[in-house]
Amino acid sequence: MSQKCVLVERVSLQVLEDLRRAIREYNSDLAIRSAKKLIEEKIDLYEGLDVMTTTIRQIGEGFGKGELWLPDLVGASAAMSAALPILEEELKKEGKSRESLGTVVIGTVWGDIHTIGKAMVAALLTAAGFRVYDLGINIRADQFVWAIREHKADILAMSALMTTTALEQKNTIELLKREGLRDRVKVMVGGGAITQEFADAIGADGYDATAPGGMDVARRLVGK
Repeated sequence: MSQKCVLVERVSLQVLEDLRRAIREYNSDLAIRSAKKLIEEKIDLYEGLDVMTTTIRQIGEGFGKGELWLPDLVGASAAMSAALPILEEELKKEGKSRESLGTVVIGTVWGDIHTIGKAMVAALLTAAGFRVYDLGINIRADQFVWAIREHKADILAMSALMTTTALEQKNTIELLKREGLRDRVKVMVGGGAITQEFADAIGADGYDATAPGGMDVARRLVGK
């Protein structure tokens, strides 16, 4: 192997390691720099995506086992979310795309402004290979319906942290029925106010109390 090839390989390994370290150390600035460096050095973008998804999955698994804490998952998700759009935009320019398990529309229901749990689920779903459209917080039922149609969603994921807003999940499911969309989309629910019993009562297709569990539910709903 020539000296030039050795140098190129070392640079590639270093950039990928920096990207991995950025997520593990919750360093969004380093994640952004590493993603841009990946593009500048013409390193395989899929390698960068694989590093990010593998790392965030490991952190999610650690959180699920009680080895890591909520701030670990939040910080790692934020770092990955900072770098991911940069690589996806470059893939678009090259006429490429990530292999997708399906499309998810996600948001926190009307009247609820809590975002952390929803953002973590969105990050983990992205890491798992889903195409995710995060509508944000305080989302009305009709906005969910519009997004499902617009993005041809396979899954609707709704979060509600407060008992006073939990019924908005039911209201959205009822609107899906009236609009003739219920049979076309799977519905998963979560949040501090939600239990398995509540999810069953409103007719949701899936529920889990944790963000990593939510990722597993989504995979099950699309048969992966």
